[in-house]
Amino acid sequence: MSKHKNDEKTNVMRVLDSHKINYKHYCYADTDAVSGIEVATVLNQNPAQVFKTLVTVGKSNEHYVFVIPVAKELDLKKAAKSVNEKSVEMLKLKDLLPTTGYIHGGCSPIGMKKFFTTVFDETANNFDTIIFSGGKIGYQVEVSLSDLAKVIRFTTADITKD
Repeated sequence: MSKHKNDEKTNVMRVLDSHKINYKHYCYADTDAVSGIEVATVLNQNPAQVFKTLVTVGKSNEHYVFVIPVAKELDLKKAAKSVNEKSVEMLKLKDLLPTTGYIHGGCSPIGMKKFFTTVFDETANNFDTIIFSGGKIGYQVEVSLSDLAKVIRFTTADITKD
């Protein structure tokens, strides 16, 4: 890991530290990478192992968090079914920060303002560790699902488009 002025602890890293969870962190703040696939490429990571965090709102007005591989698309029908909702839709961008405390591109399933029902795509089970946002644009963390389960509650389901 390169050490430079941008290499700071994010809130996500502090949460993991407080739970004594082992994790790796990556910083790509000094690159032009924007999309999850670009980030995986810049960091020389397997895109199937790099996940993005999506926040939705259900018919019931409950919020749900879905974490899926960066190269995949969320299947809204499968996602709704996984949380027993009639339907879910993506949270409007303007509502992301007030709802989660995170901005677009820096949203992590760890450390949101409050806990929302969280579902990881079942492909996360295929890896010893998965990589996702460190809670700030330019930062990622790599954690095992078993360690992640000590920090947040989540389930896994088939929630991406085929």
